[in-house]
Amino acid sequence: MTETMQKATDRPPEDGLSSEFVEFFRQFTGFIQALWHSSGRGRFILLTAAIITVIVATSGMQVVLNAWNKPFYDAIEQKNVRLFLFYLMEFGAIAGVLLVLNVAQTWLDQTIKLLSRKWLTRDLIDQWLAPRRLVTLQEAGEIGVNPDQRVHEDARHLAELSAGLGIGLFQSSLLLVSFIGVLWFLSSGIVLSLNGTSLVIPGYMVWCALIFAATGSWVSWRVGRPLINIGVERYAREADMRFALVQVSENADGIVLNAGEQDEKTRLNEELERVLAVTTRLIGSVTRLTWVTSGYGWLGIVAPIVIAAPGYFGGQLSFGQLMMVVGAFNQVQNSLRWFVDNFSAIADWRATLSRVMTFREALVDLEKPPAGGGARIDYHFGSDGHLSFDKVRIHASGADIQLDAAHVEASVGDRLEVVDSTGTGRGPFFSALAGLWPWGSGRVELPPRAKAMFLPERPYVPDGLLRSAITYPNASTNFSDDELVKALERVGLTRLSASLDRRSRWARELSYDDEERLTFARLLLLKPEWIFCEQSIDQFEEGQRAILRSILDGELAKSAFVTVSGRQSTGEFYNRTVHLVADPAIDAEGKPEVTT
Repeated sequence: MTETMQKATDRPPEDGLSSEFVEFFRQFTGFIQALWHSSGRGRFILLTAAIITVIVATSGMQVVLNAWNKPFYDAIEQKNVRLFLFYLMEFGAIAGVLLVLNVAQTWLDQTIKLLSRKWLTRDLIDQWLAPRRLVTLQEAGEIGVNPDQRVHEDARHLAELSAGLGIGLFQSSLLLVSFIGVLWFLSSGIVLSLNGTSLVIPGYMVWCALIFAATGSWVSWRVGRPLINIGVERYAREADMRFALVQVSENADGIVLNAGEQDEKTRLNEELERVLAVTTRLIGSVTRLTWVTSGYGWLGIVAPIVIAAPGYFGGQLSFGQLMMVVGAFNQVQNSLRWFVDNFSAIADWRATLSRVMTFREALVDLEKPPAGGGARIDYHFGSDGHLSFDKVRIHASGADIQLDAAHVEASVGDRLEVVDSTGTGRGPFFSALAGLWPWGSGRVELPPRAKAMFLPERPYVPDGLLRSAITYPNASTNFSDDELVKALERVGLTRLSASLDRRSRWARELSYDDEERLTFARLLLLKPEWIFCEQSIDQFEEGQRAILRSILDGELAKSAFVTVSGRQSTGEFYNRTVHLVADPAIDAEGKPEVTT
């Protein structure tokens, strides 16, 4: 299964830039599709149209502002106070309109970032919490590590970077189109003199701007390209450390009681060293890129003046025209150097896009069969309270396992024990009992899900009101306070009766024993006809086992109890025991046996 789930990152080998472009194009189109198919598509289109309108208006006003340069600086050159004051007032009007447009653009920009994050995060949550995927993702290898980080932090970062870079790119492109014509026209009168020979180059300033920007962009790409892979690794290491910190926080009692602080300190320091190592590489790459971007920026201050100087000193340009040419050149240059100025952000965006979209692709790929396990189990949900397995084989962790009996059947009231003799099949088989593990073959007939309840090895008590935690996943409104209190008293949790309406993070507040007992109270309230448990009844602590036995022999005496465990029960509770064994048709090396 692990090999198959790596498909999101292990694509067919291709060479060089072609492979990178194909992967980028696939991930980018997947990102756009995720936003396009979100519930907020109409609002997204409206906001996009609004910000395009604002950017177009801003670009138009910047063209007007650039044209204002000529008469203003000519008035300064002529020392004409009246015109100087007039154009100052005109500047105030232009600046006022630009201020309103800039404020509107900022609001739209932030709103688009917020809503993009909302829609992207919801899409990832929908994909993550689709039926079966929480279970199968655990077998997905590295791509299934720290999914919370990808859904929360990476999705936020991707949404914000995408909106910011997308808006910036559009604005720069529009400014380029707006000013390149202005610059072409203004530079048409510039005459270059070389050894007494006059030379006129059409669009002289435009070509200089293009060459200057192309050179800076190419050098930036060459120097900054490693930032993409370093960024991917950095986010992975940061997520690992965050997970380790949360794990220490949530297991504080066990660590302290076992005097494990030093071990945990060593482990956290190792995680920190991994983060620092990749961050050090990132710093080196950013520093090298800064040589290019900062140097390019300083050159950009004098470049337009130097390039336009022949026209000014040759008398073809007035001082006002020179400043207008410089302003137009800077606008064109700023548009063309967008790639240079934003390369670090682009590399960060590319790394984040890769993390989010490979995760999303992996979630979709979970529905595809694993390598060597293309067949699917034939599931049927019956209505007569019946459980049966016919020639069932399960593919998990690269191996095939099966029951030691070709046909196994259980009915309401039975006590069936499934003992995993392989060491790897308990989890997948327990998932198969819920119809959540399709990889394998054979036929499984299951009771209706509404009549079944599952007890995983680690009990789950959700945060929120205690009454909701007791009746999870059913609505607490279906039960009276008297029923809830009696259930708590029955399992020895009378002290919690007064806390039904208290909201808390119960998994942190309650002990493991309390969580198990709360699960038993849930059994009493929901009264399932089928109970599936991920451990033998012998594996419960003595007090828990006594309560569970009394419930199964009393209130739920007619319910079936099916367990999947790693070792066989020593008591007489179960009326049938079957074993999970390795497929006898596969030898120790994973090759079919040869029979003669």
